Amino acid sequence: MTVRAALSVIALAFTAYLAARGLLWTSPETVEHGWLIIAALVLYLPVTWLWILLPGSRPQATPLATPGERSSLPGWAAALALVASAVVPNAAFLAVTPDGRTQPFVTWVIGGIGALMVIVMVRHRPIVAWTGMAALAVSASVWLGPVSALSLGLVGSLVWVSVAQLMSIALRRTAQDAVQLSELQQAASAWQAAQSGRQRERRVHVQRALAVAGPVLSRVIETGGNLRPSERTAARLAEHSLRDELRSPRLLDQGVRAEIDSARRRGAAVSLFDEGGLDGLDAAELQTIRAELAEVLRGAVSERLIIRTSPHNGVAVTVVGRSTGEGAGGDDDEVDLWREIRRPR
Repeated sequence: MTVRAALSVIALAFTAYLAARGLLWTSPETVEHGWLIIAALVLYLPVTWLWILLPGSRPQATPLATPGERSSLPGWAAALALVASAVVPNAAFLAVTPDGRTQPFVTWVIGGIGALMVIVMVRHRPIVAWTGMAALAVSASVWLGPVSALSLGLVGSLVWVSVAQLMSIALRRTAQDAVQLSELQQAASAWQAAQSGRQRERRVHVQRALAVAGPVLSRVIETGGNLRPSERTAARLAEHSLRDELRSPRLLDQGVRAEIDSARRRGAAVSLFDEGGLDGLDAAELQTIRAELAEVLRGAVSERLIIRTSPHNGVAVTVVGRSTGEGAGGDDDEVDLWREIRRPR
């Protein structure tokens, strides 16, 4: 049995006990209209049990409502609760003589309606609950007098409804704090996963850098920096490769690296700039873009190649090739390659 079911059973038993007191006529001679007492019971129990059992926004922290959720009970249920709060006390007091109005089989209505309004309160209908309590207080004060009404249970009913409201507010805030804590935990987990991913990516870059620069550095140490022209060329290419890995790792795969290396070996200056234009793309989309970039570089003959990611929504990468122009003494660069690689759709 769930906690909600157990507490609902307790609520049913408690309200049934309160109603049963109305059948124990300890002073039958004071009862003038017994049918009114029976009618009050017939109205009270179904309405109260309806509020206990009617499904709505189900609470977990209280028997009748989830903290932070507003009850979805229909308006007619609220109307029935208000009718009961007005009719049941007046029917019970009207059924007996003035001398019998302080008897327990009559004053049970004060505790009974108070219990109903506690249930209404924990179903997150505070306006209905306090309206019902106001109707009860007015009825009891008119029939018994304010002082007698307070001494015969009205104070306790008011206190229990107030406590129910405070508990509902506290539980709602607790539920909100729990939701915020869960969101913070998820954010922390996501951050930790992202950091782990970055650490793995950095390890891959370091391993690749060692693979590229390790042999060159070893040769520099062996020769004391006296490298042959071919070795100097290899060192320069290794430097450029390391710079590419640091600046634009998302642009690179084996195919792109091979084409960039080929362009540099034929004497072209290749520059890569990643300005965040590839953010949000998955592995398959990146692979498509890299394959097209490798194809563009394979056919390029420019002396200078500038590869830049684009922040444009439709363009992922822009490739610009420039070569020395024939006019003006050959000092001006001319754009001889312009290629925009579109984002995969």
